[in-house]
This record gives sequence, structure tokens and C-alpha cells, in this order.
Amino acid sequence: MPDHPSTYRAGHVWHSSGWHEAEAFAIHDGHVVSAAGAPGESLGQWVLPGMPNLHSHAFQRAMAGLAERRGHAEDSFWSWRETMYAFAATIGPEALQAIAAQLYVEMLKAGYTQVCEFHYLHHQIDGTPYAAPEAMSLALVEAAREAGIALTLLPVLYISGGFDGRALAARQRRFGHTVDGYLRLLETLRRHESDDLRVGIALHSLRAVQERAMHEVLANEAANSGPIHIHIAEQIGEVQDCLAMRGARPVEWLFDHADVDARWCLVHATHLTDAETIRLARSGAVAGLCPTTEANLGDGLFPLAAYQDAGGTLGIGSDSHISISPVEELRWLEYGQRLATRHRNVAARHEGDSVGETLWRAALRGGAQASGLPIGELRDGARADLIVLDENSPLLAGRDARALLDSFIFAGNAPLVRDVMVGGRWQVRDFHHRDEERIAGRYRRTVARLP
Repeated sequence: MPDHPSTYRAGHVWHSSGWHEAEAFAIHDGHVVSAAGAPGESLGQWVLPGMPNLHSHAFQRAMAGLAERRGHAEDSFWSWRETMYAFAATIGPEALQAIAAQLYVEMLKAGYTQVCEFHYLHHQIDGTPYAAPEAMSLALVEAAREAGIALTLLPVLYISGGFDGRALAARQRRFGHTVDGYLRLLETLRRHESDDLRVGIALHSLRAVQERAMHEVLANEAANSGPIHIHIAEQIGEVQDCLAMRGARPVEWLFDHADVDARWCLVHATHLTDAETIRLARSGAVAGLCPTTEANLGDGLFPLAAYQDAGGTLGIGSDSHISISPVEELRWLEYGQRLATRHRNVAARHEGDSVGETLWRAALRGGAQASGLPIGELRDGARADLIVLDENSPLLAGRDARALLDSFIFAGNAPLVRDVMVGGRWQVRDFHHRDEERIAGRYRRTVARLP
């Protein structure tokens, strides 16, 4: 028998233009299609597109909270990195799948429906490839399948240990590839692509990828069909090292040596000059902002207002997963600006604009672009990724469409995401993920066994 579309209706559905009242839509083969016939099942009062999470290191979810004790010297990103390296050395494919599946369940329950996994734990601890070199990558693919989240897998190219081209240190060897080995991995992973799995590329950073290697990868056909992500200008030390070794700041150097366009996502891009800010905004690339991780690591603050005024595109990620909440990422994106400028409603650039609507709209658009997929809006042809808010929550009592998104983001910490659909399939109903008990039980056993 033919598969007939499922039809739904909602009191309000969010589009890029704002809330639309009393809207009906249909879902067929995992995608939104024009509604027809009976109005169908009522979803509730407030339905939004699911949020893409454009930057994730899944294994770091299990180390959240383990780097908050002061060391013998002044702590920084670089001391945190030593803790991360030690923790990464304990993770193999089985543990990675268990940790990632738990993380992805938590993402879904928070309202993320797509995750871009910036994946660099490729090999065994000593740097020797697994018998199947894609083993760690496929652990992430399987974890996403278990949880029911859509995945943009970004295998990372990591070649050198610094801007001077030094060899990888012992604890970095499991991250490393030659260009040829990396391209073979990409080719293997592309065979697994589906509607719920996209494969792109990630250059770890300018310090880890020298110019020649970058150009070799970017010139290869295997690298030209998906998004391109890179860590850049996250730390002042990185900027200083780039100036010393390459005679330019990281973002400046990248734009002078690569054709940066809308396929690119520059993750963090925290430390920018005015000229770099404008150049990034005008390129059409996405600034991948991770405010809770950037705060946790003491990175600094992105020049949000100037970037918005220049027409820049942005999205959000949970990165190290010390928080897994699009609400908290957007809240702290705004709050950081308020603390720096001593003004309120900074992201709302025009009189009467809503901060919540401005940021949610921007993060949907930028996250979809960074994912390389037709998501982020409930329109014909888009994948049916949506979240339904709890209209009965006291936090939303008395709120109309004008105040709804501001209340969702700024009015407390109670969970408000009641139901979550990905690709036309319900993954969360009434705050409960369909397989959360089994996945959480395996996660607890896995973490308890880690050294």
C-alpha cells in the first residue's frame, strides 16, 4: 500500500518570518510537504524547527566537571587541554559509542535535532590505526542512529603539533593522518551517507594543518561536496603564534590563502579585528559560537554586535558539553555581550526587535548552513525536524507569540521541550526519549570502567 502523508496542526508554528497561527502541515517520507485533506493530529500551541548543534566533541561529555580544580599554575585553555588529552587516551570505539549515544539523547531532549561532530579521535592510543580505520567514526554514526539524532560527521585532519610544523606529540598521535590517509577515510565514510548522515571535512586548526596539506585536501574532489569546518582564533596564544610564524592573524591568513565561502564554518573565531569581523561576515561563512564552552575555557567574547551589523551568519554548538542546551548557549551569547558592554538587549539591533527571536532565527539559519542540509525551517522539502514546547508550563503562562521565544530563552531553567521529531520520527514524547533507560544504563557502566 502507498505511504500516505501524516498531517498535523499546531496553534503556532515558527518560521523565519515569525510565528504563524493555526497552521497545518504534512510529513511524508521524513520531509515536510504541503498539508492536504483533514487537519490531522494536534501537536500543541508552540511548534518550532529543531535546532542544529554545529560543534560537538562527543567524548568530552564524559569529562565534564573533571577539570574544575585549580592546578599548580594559572589555569587556562592550555592546562585544560592536558586534562582532555589524558581523558581521550581512555576512549575506544565501544566507550565512544556509549558516551555519544547518551550525549545525543540529552541533545534531543534539549531541542537539538542535528549535530555536527568534529571528530578527531581516529586511531588507537599509540597512533596505530584500528583494523578498520573508520572504527571510531562508525561508533559515532551508530550512536546517532541509536539515539535518533541526525548527524553531520566531520572527520578531522590533524597533521602537525604547532604552527612551526613540529611532529605530533605522543598524546596527539591518535588524532593524526597523512593527507592520503585522510582522503581514504573520507571516501570510506561517504559510502555511509543517508538522509540522516552527511559527511563533511574538518581542518583541526591552522596550527595542526600546514598550508600545503590544506590546499591538497581542498583541491580533492572528495572534499568538495560537503561543509568545511575549522577551529580558529579561539585563544590569544594561537593568534600570537600565528602572527609570529605566518606573519598574519589566523582569520586574516585563512582568507588570504583559501576561498572561504558559505560552505565554511569558522568555529569560535573569538579574537577578531574589526577588519576580520567584516571580512568573515561578508564571506557568507558561519561563525560557529559555543558560548558555554568558551566561558568555561576562558576564551573570550565574540564581537557579536559588529558581526551582526555587518550581516554575518552565526550558529551555536555545545562543543565540550559542559552544558547541553540551545537555550543556555543563546542566553550566554547575549549575557556575555551585556557584561562586556553594560547594556541590555544587545543582539536585538533595531528598536522593537526581540532578542530571543533574533538569536533563535540566526542560530537555525547558521546551524542548517553549517550542517550542509535542508533543515532549520518547517517548509516544503525540508527534513521534518521539530520540537514542541510544553504549553502548560508555568514559565509560559500568559505568554503570547510576541513574548514566547524571549520567555523560552530567558525565563528560567525548567525543561520546556516536550516532544521532539527528527526526520518525521518521534524521538522524544512527553519529555521522555524512546530508549533513554537502556542508553543511560550503558553509559553509567561505561564511565564507571574508565581508568
